[in-house]
Formats: sequence, structure tokens, C-alpha cells
Amino acid sequence: QVQLVESGGGVVQTGGSLRLSCAASGRFIFSTGWFRQAPGKEREFVAAIRSNNDDTRYAESVKGRFTISRVNDRNTVYLQMNSLKPADTAVYYCGAGPRWTDGLSESNVMYWGQGTQVTVPP
Repeated sequence: QVQLVESGGGVVQTGGSLRLSCAASGRFIFSTGWFRQAPGKEREFVAAIRSNNDDTRYAESVKGRFTISRVNDRNTVYLQMNSLKPADTAVYYCGAGPRWTDGLSESNVMYWGQGTQVTVPP
């Protein structure tokens, strides 16, 4: 069983930065992604990193502002978020799964974290 624990959320002003962390228990070889859910909206894909070659994918809305990365031991995945906007306000979830189909879709996520709140006030 894999457990994912997110951290790093908070309140930040427009234009500010945050770094989210997703720490996995045990040996972790899955592709990992970040998804977010804003109030009243469906959860959406944000970014993903592939397990075997660190290939990455980003939602158009965050390209050039967000960066997903792994540490060398591959047990922690980060999401560096720069130039934050009020539209980025959401609960951010870390998800992991074994299947990469030109990215990591929600349907291929096997494990989810509990979520961390990111708030960018208008």
C-alpha cells in the first residue's frame, strides 16, 4: 500500500510562489501527478511526471508558471508554483499510478493524497 502525504499549501498574494510536496511511503516507482479542485468545480489535471524517465506534462493554464520535479531518491515529488493567480485557488491533490498515457489521467491514478489548500486572494 502506498501512502501519499501532501504539504506546502497556504495563503499567498497574487504573483507569489509556493512549493507543494508529495511524500510517498516506501519504495515509490509510480508516475505522479498534481490535480486540483476549486470550489464548485470538478477536479482537474495540473502537472505530471513519469516514473522511468521524468518526462513531464502540464495543463495549459499553468505552463511556464508551475514546475513538477522529483528528488533523487524518487520518494518525493514537488510542484513549484510561481506567479500565482486567484484562479489557482483550489485544493491540490497528489496522485500516483503505474500507467502513463501521454500523461497521468485521473482514471489511471491508483493512490491519492489527502489534499492541501492553496489560496490566492483576489
